[in-house]
Amino acid sequence: MKRDTRLIHAGRNKKWTGSAVNPPVVRASTIVFDTMSELKEATRQRGNRVPFYGRRGTQTHFAFQEAMCELEGGAGCALYPCGAAAVSGALLAFLKQGDHLLMVDNAYEPTRGLCDKLLAGLGIETTYYDPMVGAGIVDLIKPNTRVIFLESPGSLTMEVQDIPAICQVAQAHNIITILDNTWASPILCQPFALGVDISIQAATKYIVGHSDVMLGTASATAKHWPQLREHSYLMGYCASADDVYAASRGLRTLGVRLKQHEQSALKVAHWLAARPEVATIRHPAFSDNPGQPFFKRDFTGSNGLFSFVLKKGTAEQVQAFIEGMQHFKMGFSWGGYESLITATMNVQALRTATSWPYSGPLIRLHIGLEDPEDLIADLEQAFSRFAIA
Repeated sequence: MKRDTRLIHAGRNKKWTGSAVNPPVVRASTIVFDTMSELKEATRQRGNRVPFYGRRGTQTHFAFQEAMCELEGGAGCALYPCGAAAVSGALLAFLKQGDHLLMVDNAYEPTRGLCDKLLAGLGIETTYYDPMVGAGIVDLIKPNTRVIFLESPGSLTMEVQDIPAICQVAQAHNIITILDNTWASPILCQPFALGVDISIQAATKYIVGHSDVMLGTASATAKHWPQLREHSYLMGYCASADDVYAASRGLRTLGVRLKQHEQSALKVAHWLAARPEVATIRHPAFSDNPGQPFFKRDFTGSNGLFSFVLKKGTAEQVQAFIEGMQHFKMGFSWGGYESLITATMNVQALRTATSWPYSGPLIRLHIGLEDPEDLIADLEQAFSRFAIA
């Protein structure tokens, strides 16, 4: 089946949906049994999408997990209350005291905080690496390296990693690879086909698509799924049936939404590229974006998230730029139908392994589903405020 057809049918097994189009919202803590034999069988099957206890999931959860496996290609999918929980749950499932983690230097800021604070306190060492290192990551591997974490593209600066090259090195050294695949959603990149072991989604973003649900997922290969599943369960991770239902419904429109996000974002990005105030556009589809050949090879399209760097600008000018927007709103996260804007004055402060080559402020945009001409007019007014601030 083609991509959009798979999005419509994924996870809609009749054992989950019955005669309805969508799976029902089944809320449960306790699952009751009539006989000891039923209880024993459910206990034996508790990791195989069989109702056992509410934290293990209900038909609502099983339908969505099955859909995620169909779309990304994993053997199993664990659910978490948010994307950051999926990152921590996946890392803690495979790391212990004395282990070494290789973390990409452009990682999502909360992921970096997890490494520097929580993991360090547990005796887990983190080394940050250049996102463009590719197969050269072999030089950073230590005898106790257990996990290599990738994020591609980086959610702020948009470098695209050579995922297959890194995974090939990892496999040769028996190291687990974990990819934050949120930017691509389940459909723009197939991580398991590239050699990844664990794929993470902040389903909060494009999967849900309406900025009203927090949810995370981590899908795994058959080899690593049992450990990911059991460790995440032991740490108490679970998700609301209502939130999972919203994510399952969001999957059905993901393809058409992403097409519009991509088309509008490219239009806005090309308009920005012609502005004299702009030093560079950080968009994976742009030819000068770091790793763009890997993007063309490994991804089937782009979305609404990209950044641009100003040649110069004071904090007061940036404030004037992002305040007073009509359509862009300041806010964290992205992936909803609305357009968002954030600013970072010092990208270098967020890095330790690589040098950021620009001195001007970075503006990150999420292009929503508004008409792009209205968004461009909004940005044009922002540049006018910037010039006189």
